[in-house]
Amino acid sequence: SMQRKLNRMRNARERKVLAVMDVEGFDPEDVVVTVKDRKVHVLAEHEEAHTTARGNEYNYKNIKKEISLPLGVSEDEVMYSL
Repeated sequence: SMQRKLNRMRNARERKVLAVMDVEGFDPEDVVVTVKDRKVHVLAEHEEAHTTARGNEYNYKNIKKEISLPLGVSEDEVMYSL
């Protein structure tokens, strides 16, 4: 519901959340988060193969995002959760 979404956003601000991303449709093992050169890199990739009467079909989707760390935030302070 909208109220639940607003509560999550409010809680995220209190924990000093840098970003919230929608990775619906990706399994947790499809999502890779790395921190390098004061940037958080998020990569989510998912591929599915299906055999049909016409042959093999592949569905591929990905999300790639790069977020700069604010001044005063150390790379080793970065945490993420799915």
